[in-house]
Amino acid sequence: MTNVERLTVDLSEYPDLVVIYLGMRVRTWAGLRTLLGFGPKIEDSARRKPDGLLAHEYMVYSLFPPHAGMRQYWRDFDALERWARSEPHRIWWQNFVRDSGGTGFWHETYFIRGGMEAIYDDVKKSIGFQIFAPVKAAHGAMFSARQRWGSHMGNSQR
Repeated sequence: MTNVERLTVDLSEYPDLVVIYLGMRVRTWAGLRTLLGFGPKIEDSARRKPDGLLAHEYMVYSLFPPHAGMRQYWRDFDALERWARSEPHRIWWQNFVRDSGGTGFWHETYFIRGGMEAIYDDVKKSIGFQIFAPVKAAHGAMFSARQRWGSHMGNSQR
């Protein structure tokens, strides 16, 4: 019998660590083309190592319907937010919000200092937090990730 090698990590150098899970689920045949079209764009973006991105991993959530995504580790929320508001991500997001291309997109963000936030765009079957938490329209105070996170944490935690 062999003992299992158990390891852990020291996250003390990352006091503001943010982990984000992202996913895209195909809803129509056209969505398959949308999903496959984003792959090379995301790969190129991660390869450029934006400031604050510590690690980027791909994930497959299901094969039918096709549902793929990634997990990213960011030094802090400011770095993640800066990247999300810069080119090319800003353009991808604006285009997606106009037309989801037969897919549903979501992300869930977890903060080492506490709090979580999520968005689900054109996701027709509940996943993640949607399975157990009340669902609200993402308008007004619930529009941006920072606002969603802040609505749960209060001003002192942001």
